[in-house]
Amino acid sequence: MEVDDGAELCFPQLLNTSCRKPTLPLSEAVFLDTLVFSISVLTVALNLLVIISVSHFRQLHTPTNILLLSLAVSDLIVGLLLMPLVILRITSCWFLGDLMCSLYKYVSYIITSASVGDMVLISVDRYVAICHPLHYTTRITVRRVKLCVCLCWFCSVFYCSLFVKYGVTQPDRYNSCYGECVVLVDHIAGAVDLALTFVVPVTVIIVLYMRVFVVAVSQARAMRSHITAVTLQSSVTLTTKKSELKAARTLGVLVVVFLICFCPYYCVSLAGDSLLNTSSGTFVIYLFCFNSCLNPVIYAMFYPWYRKSVKLIVTLQILQSGSCETNIL
Repeated sequence: MEVDDGAELCFPQLLNTSCRKPTLPLSEAVFLDTLVFSISVLTVALNLLVIISVSHFRQLHTPTNILLLSLAVSDLIVGLLLMPLVILRITSCWFLGDLMCSLYKYVSYIITSASVGDMVLISVDRYVAICHPLHYTTRITVRRVKLCVCLCWFCSVFYCSLFVKYGVTQPDRYNSCYGECVVLVDHIAGAVDLALTFVVPVTVIIVLYMRVFVVAVSQARAMRSHITAVTLQSSVTLTTKKSELKAARTLGVLVVVFLICFCPYYCVSLAGDSLLNTSSGTFVIYLFCFNSCLNPVIYAMFYPWYRKSVKLIVTLQILQSGSCETNIL
């Protein structure tokens, strides 16, 4: 690799094989580093609060919250591991070696697949709750949801192991110089991955939520006008139905934000790392990671139990004996 005299290299001792350092202005690099670091810390803190809340308080051990717990775990990993490595890969040289580069890509694939799987499960949960409410308690149980979550993570790990096996066994296969982190896949594998982790899941999510939206609107109109057999139902049943509709709206916002943040990443990644290294590619990567910070913010906006549990956690009241039985709903 030829370089101009005076050019800054990632590894000056490797004059002919070292990559050049990114040409970002110092002020811009410092700003991006500070911004991403702050978002990373915020992402870890907020998702850790979600994990502690759902795990600690017994009232929150519901099928829907188990799915939110799984999503929070993937978001926590994004904030804890992927965000710092993303800023290192984009604004600086890659000093962690080829193997860590492959592991970084491997973990990012797993987290992406698991998050998409969680969103599909959340959509199925709301579909059954709204469209088949009488069968919800028998079909959607905590035990079944935990099994589905475990299968989702296992399939993500297994699938990604097959998908990036060449990148892990031959970590420097696509690098053109030292200080670069590139792991590419061929067009056939990329097309299969696009279909399995984006096209099919997103289609399922959209179809299920369109059905949920139609049924939810009809149920809301029926409850307002009292033209259905509402008078034959107890007030408890009405309250339950309203809470399910509210949960559907909240999780609908979660799904829409997810699609907004993930779709650009998949569209840009189709062109490979060459486009991901451009300014537009950098933006969609940041947007992809920022979704992990937005999810717990959505919970705080729409879920009173989350705000109440955060207050109990921050004030250390969860350390008291029997705090897991606290009425949090």
